[in-house]
Amino acid sequence: MLVADFNADTGVITVRESKAGKPRHVVLTDEGQRLFASLTAGKAGSDRIFTRHDGGLWGKSHQLRPMLAACGQAKIKPAVSFHVLRHTHGSTLAMRGVPMGVIAEQLGHADTRMTEKHYAHLAPSYVAATIRAHFPTLGITGDAKITSMKPRRRRNRREAL
Repeated sequence: MLVADFNADTGVITVRESKAGKPRHVVLTDEGQRLFASLTAGKAGSDRIFTRHDGGLWGKSHQLRPMLAACGQAKIKPAVSFHVLRHTHGSTLAMRGVPMGVIAEQLGHADTRMTEKHYAHLAPSYVAATIRAHFPTLGITGDAKITSMKPRRRRNRREAL
């Protein structure tokens, strides 16, 4: 990832090589924006944001050992991967009531089907809240006079006379 991939004005990073083969944009939280601002400060747009301690570039599997070490230091067992962190991000958004379409966009899903498959169960109020927010009022409560429909007691013939 290059320094130019971070847009400090919009708080967005561009992932140029995504799994789908298309670039995508990831919205950063305020904390994420501060992190990327510190990582890119004073660097040229063509500089890499993430490099190894020796200044070299990270390879596809170079993150494994540092991630295992970080998990060990934090006492996280079993250790997690970046893919697990991605799922944690999506799960957290779902549990906070973020609409599935927004989560799909953030995770780079083409539509909400995959997002709903993996995250909708974490937002049990999502369906209820959506229905309640969009269904019209039918006018069946409120000022209407409602009469109880208790069954009438049948009178026998003698009482009727």
